[in-house]
Amino acid sequence: MLPWVLLTVVSLAVLLLATSRGIERANWVAKPLASTGFLGTALAAGALGSTYGRVLFVALVFCWLGDVLLIPKDKRSFLAGLVAFLLGHVILIGAFALRGLAPSGAALAALGVIPAAFLALRWLQPHVSDSMRTPVRAYVVAISLMVVAGAAASAAGAGAWVLVGALLFFVSDLAVARERFVAPGFANRLWGLPLYYAATVLLATTAAEV
Repeated sequence: MLPWVLLTVVSLAVLLLATSRGIERANWVAKPLASTGFLGTALAAGALGSTYGRVLFVALVFCWLGDVLLIPKDKRSFLAGLVAFLLGHVILIGAFALRGLAPSGAALAALGVIPAAFLALRWLQPHVSDSMRTPVRAYVVAISLMVVAGAAASAAGAGAWVLVGALLFFVSDLAVARERFVAPGFANRLWGLPLYYAATVLLATTAAEV
């Protein structure tokens, strides 16, 4: 797995350095390479050897697609990327369910996730156009349920990385939301992208735990 993890780390470093210097075209090379790294990590971890691993891999493929679709700045591409990630989260929920879901873990996670999701929507509402409010709300619901499912699977014995990966994914998306709707700037990528790639790589490694 290490070479694929290194591909993500090095590509991410190149991406951040290039964009900090205003070289936006680097997104078209470095970002797909960084995302290919988490796909390779999942395959190297044995994703194709179990039902959980295969479903997880499909979810990560949708994340890869979402990464590419979010590179352009136009609204249509952003919406397509949002849908790709939403589907990825729905599939992740299915993957976590295959590991078993502990109701106690789901309940505890919901106590934290529901208020966080509500606050995120309140924060975004003044900045989101009418046409984007329904997709954004659907996305927040999907990623919130994904975190709850990750916590439930972790509590059922799936391992801590499932929950950590889900949480990091949720937090990283706040950077995406801030970039697209609130206050665009390199700072969003500086903390959001490392958290996102940490999340996807950690989730990819869980294919080895089955």
